[in-house]
Amino acid sequence: MAAAEPKPPAGAAAAGRLARGCWSAFWDYETPKVIVVKNRRLGVVYRAVQLLILLYFVWYVFIVQKSYQDSETGPESSVITKVKGITFSERKVWDVEEYVKPPEGGSVFSIITRIEVTPSQTLGTCPESVRVSNASCDTDEDCVAERLDMLGSGLRTGRCVPYYQGSAKTCEVWGWCPVEDGASVSQFLGKMAPNFTILIKNSIHYPKFQFSKGNIEHRKDGYLKRCTFDEVSDPYCPIFKLGFIVEQAGENFTELAHTGGVIGVIINWDCDLDLSASKCNPKYSFRRLDPKHVPASSGYNFRFAKYYKVNGSATRTLIKAYGIRIDVIVHGQAGKFSLIPTIINLATALTSIGVGSFLCDWILLTFMNKNKVYSHKKFDKMADTPEQTVGPELCASEPSRQDSTLTDPRGLAQL
Repeated sequence: MAAAEPKPPAGAAAAGRLARGCWSAFWDYETPKVIVVKNRRLGVVYRAVQLLILLYFVWYVFIVQKSYQDSETGPESSVITKVKGITFSERKVWDVEEYVKPPEGGSVFSIITRIEVTPSQTLGTCPESVRVSNASCDTDEDCVAERLDMLGSGLRTGRCVPYYQGSAKTCEVWGWCPVEDGASVSQFLGKMAPNFTILIKNSIHYPKFQFSKGNIEHRKDGYLKRCTFDEVSDPYCPIFKLGFIVEQAGENFTELAHTGGVIGVIINWDCDLDLSASKCNPKYSFRRLDPKHVPASSGYNFRFAKYYKVNGSATRTLIKAYGIRIDVIVHGQAGKFSLIPTIINLATALTSIGVGSFLCDWILLTFMNKNKVYSHKKFDKMADTPEQTVGPELCASEPSRQDSTLTDPRGLAQL
């Protein structure tokens, strides 16, 4: 009598059925269930949300932001400036070589409009300025010898001497004498300054798109010698009058010339390279950069000296200059059609339209009177019983076909 073959364990058989079911489910196709809810108010909300999302992407993303383009910000730029004009003060005539600092013609330069001159300073001893802290004194004991004040005018000698005018006394110092506020003379250079002309030559390059352009029109008829900037008639004549720049910045020229200030000339190159190069034009704007309403940091001035010898002694003229500093700032952005950002933004737009379905589902499941009916139709539930055959439906969590065909006595028409 032949021996009976041993039966495989029940657990092994169940594992085999599970493995075959999972392998079968790997090749199955799943699709979501579509339920039509006949509710006019909910339908209006659904279409309104879709319309708003569509308008956002069409108008703002694609038209305003031009997200279908590849872009580059911050062009490579060079700036060359040149100032022309003469003016005069109470004592002399000033030409461009004297009132423009520095003279190299870079993107940042200053035009001197007022000076305070302290002439004929020599190395010696003199009273310290009353503006210096702890400089006032009554006796020599109030002055410490060989003390060097970083904000002072020299090395203290230890003597208390009369000031330049009045009855005040200050500590004596050894340095360039007389000190600045003791013998300075003010001169105003701003009478003709509004008529100074400033040529600003600017060229930019966008390396990503190999695009270059300048702000001067290419003409050979001496056009630049007779033109000044006008946004409508002469946009490619970058010759600006100083008075025009200050006026466009919203400032009073006389006040600015006395106290000094910083004016920014902003050149913006926003270029749509899907259009012709003639549509890429510079836009100029002007504004004051230093905070004029903050007294501690308002205005602009600097000092420099001119050295010479008198009878073999080193002598200098100290000049405290107030002026209008011009900062030429160039920025911009270029864009050109590219397939990759177009596909990315289109996919984002199509995906975002699904927000309407999520919102309406949330309203149905939360606020509608028949939310339980909708939940029963939208979500199928399958009981896990020991007698149930393990197959693709179990592995892939496929909704039960039996439950999907259950009838609802009230129906979705009442939703």
